Amino acid sequence: MDFFPNLHFDDPLFNMAVVLTAGVLGGELFALIRLPKVTGWIATGILLRQLRLPGMDTVLDPQALDRFGPYMNFVLGFIAFTVGASLYFGSLRNTGKRIGLLLLGEAMITPTLVGSVMYFGGKWLDPSMSLPPAALFAAIAIAGAPGTTVLVIQEARARGILTRTLLAAIGLIDMVAVAVFVFISTFLADESGWVHALESVGVQFAVTLAIGATCALLAIVMVRTLVSPAFLGPLMVAVVLGAWGAAASFGTSGGILACTFAGITLTNSRHDLVRSGEAYLNSIGGALFALFYTFAGMKLDFTQIPPVIGLVALYFLARLFAKTISAYTAMSLSGATDNVRKYLGMSLLPHGGVAVGLIILVGSEQSGFSDEIKSMVTTVGLSALAINQLLGPSATRFALTQTGEARKDRPRLLDFLQENRIMVDLDGDTEEIFQKLTNLLYATTPMSTPQEKFLESVRARESSQTTCLGTGLMIPHAIIDEPGDNEVKGVLGISKKGIKLNTPDGRAVHAVLLLATPESSRKRHLEILSAFATAITRDINIREQLYRSRSAAHAYEVLHADDLNDVNYFLEDAQQRAGLLEQDEETAS
Repeated sequence: MDFFPNLHFDDPLFNMAVVLTAGVLGGELFALIRLPKVTGWIATGILLRQLRLPGMDTVLDPQALDRFGPYMNFVLGFIAFTVGASLYFGSLRNTGKRIGLLLLGEAMITPTLVGSVMYFGGKWLDPSMSLPPAALFAAIAIAGAPGTTVLVIQEARARGILTRTLLAAIGLIDMVAVAVFVFISTFLADESGWVHALESVGVQFAVTLAIGATCALLAIVMVRTLVSPAFLGPLMVAVVLGAWGAAASFGTSGGILACTFAGITLTNSRHDLVRSGEAYLNSIGGALFALFYTFAGMKLDFTQIPPVIGLVALYFLARLFAKTISAYTAMSLSGATDNVRKYLGMSLLPHGGVAVGLIILVGSEQSGFSDEIKSMVTTVGLSALAINQLLGPSATRFALTQTGEARKDRPRLLDFLQENRIMVDLDGDTEEIFQKLTNLLYATTPMSTPQEKFLESVRARESSQTTCLGTGLMIPHAIIDEPGDNEVKGVLGISKKGIKLNTPDGRAVHAVLLLATPESSRKRHLEILSAFATAITRDINIREQLYRSRSAAHAYEVLHADDLNDVNYFLEDAQQRAGLLEQDEETAS
């Protein structure tokens, strides 16, 4: 019996409230069983699509999801903007080779393997499989899930070389996916040849770059002339909205590219503005993402899987295999650390917003493809994407845990020694060493003290008393005047062959740690000196690993390994221990 014949809940705000509440609850339940919340949000969306209530066909009619298109576009644009903002060129030193080879692998190895498997294996499973859908699957497979990946990293509180590689690459991988998709879709749709397809890629990238950069530069001008600091956050929101809206004629791919370029322009022009925008939205970020991914789950209909289960499984496995081979090959050629080489492919499994956008573009009336191709790409693509989104976050979380990078985002004593502040193959005399390390410090670290003044202070300190401590270690340093800044800054140079200097024990110098210490941080300065010297002199294995590091990434992993937790300790743990000691002393007295 129908007790609610006239019951209708069509108001968009009420629908959003129902979806958001359900998504939050689903995310919390998944968190209780130690699974990423984003997986719970997506699973909740899939469940809501099927759930029936009296008087309602579904909690929210999937066809009505189009009403929330502007909201979905805004969150997707914000994700793209955030990913672009992570590409701060000053912090990407030492990662260029890894990222470049990975993007090359994603542009060539991933689509080649996926396209070949889908064409030859797909024909065996489904005779209707042809080259066009196989090629479209190949392009869509490249796309990742920046938003999902960033959320998992934040939830896992991860920090390390794998985390750094992921954050630097995920946005660029999506840009590669869009470029390959535009090329393939243009080539297949109008048959004008590969030259015209390349021109289409170039035009789209050039126009969206101009749009994104213009929006970012206008924001910078307004901040300098009219906008007060209190409204920096809303202004960043306006940048996202403006970039997406201006590029809307190119569809989802154009909006994603424009917002990514806006983030890149802003972060490399005024890094502080990006932080203000992120801080403004972080307070409601949970609500934004919970609603976005629950809506995304509602777009994915598991009832479509049975008729094409073979192709779905084939596409999922082909993408996983291709991502693994592409990442492993790129990281092997770049000389990456073992952890990154083994687990990067797995951590790239999530498949998200950009892929959904590309699939929607294939199914649109303007695509020019036949109904058969549209149906196959949409059904198989969205079904496989559902599986990827359910399993992908857990795969990324597993990779971060296996590499030991989970729960490492807390401040540590030697945190200033990030990969971009480490150089290997250091050589030269004392003056050349100081000059090279000072150049690296000022290239990677904000410093208000003039470079020549700092360098002169380092020389003066060294001339009064050598900073060579023996066992191959040298720690030149200078006390600086940095108003409002009490953080110790520094860079590290490694020489595998050793540098012949006038050392107390006559041994060659293999590690040179250059420190810049504000007057207010002398105590922390002494703690760092003690910790570094202890790490080098206490354990010959640690010392040999550091001195023979093949790359900055290897040196970073040595210094931030769990074996050195008692030396490179978490600052909050040290503060807690100090507090307990003070309490014990008060009790004893």
